[in-house]
Parts: sequence; C-alpha cells; structure tokens
Amino acid sequence: MKSKILKFIYITLAFLFLGLGALGVILPILPTTPFLLLASYFFAKGSERFHNWFTGTKIYKNYLEEFVTTRSMTLKRKLFILLPVSMILIITIISVNNIYASIGISLIILFKYYYFFAHITTIKESKTESNNRELINED
Repeated sequence: MKSKILKFIYITLAFLFLGLGALGVILPILPTTPFLLLASYFFAKGSERFHNWFTGTKIYKNYLEEFVTTRSMTLKRKLFILLPVSMILIITIISVNNIYASIGISLIILFKYYYFFAHITTIKESKTESNNRELINED
C-alpha cells in the first residue's frame, strides 16, 4: 500500500516537472533542463513504463539525452539555463529589503555558476545542435 502511494507521488511530481519543463521551452524565465532532470528522476523512481516513455519523447532527446549520457553541456546551453534564472534572482535581490535574504540569494547564484562550470564539462556545439540550426535556417 505504502509503495503504491509513493509511486503515485513520484509519477505526479514527474508530470508536474515535465509540465514546468515544457513551459520552460516557451517561457525564457523558466529553466527547462533542471525541471526535465527532475521529471526524469521521478519517472525513474515511479514507473519503469513511464520512464521508458519519457526517455523516448522529443523533449527528452532535445534537452536531456546528451547531458545524461555525457554529463556535459555546451556553453550556450549552460548560459541559456543560468542567465534567465539569474536575472529573476537579481530582481528579487533588488526588490527585497532584507539583507539576509539578499545574501542568501547571492550565495545561491554563486553556487549555481560554480556547479555548472566546475562540475559539468563544457563541450563544443554538438553535430545535432548545428544540424538543427541549419534545418531551421533553411525554412
């Protein structure tokens, strides 16, 4: 019984994060990749069938597959993830009148950049990304 409830919670969280990740594709203020990574994690915990479905989707292949297999990203992808969230956090720092909150948010920003550049390898643009750009430019 407990296991079924826990799996239901995992699947529910997976779909929530999948939805947020999909919105992040359209809205630049939402980071796509972190939400999709969370969705992948919760799908894997909740159901092998849903996890297999998710890893076969176009959104997974476009945004996560290369990172999951190589633990690396292009500089462009890193900045695409980091900059919109950083802008929102900087606006929050400016609008908050609490020095402790501002310091905490600043530390979060610094940790994000440290993690992305110290723990995730930066690679040159992949053939898939350059081919996709060529296809878009031809249209």
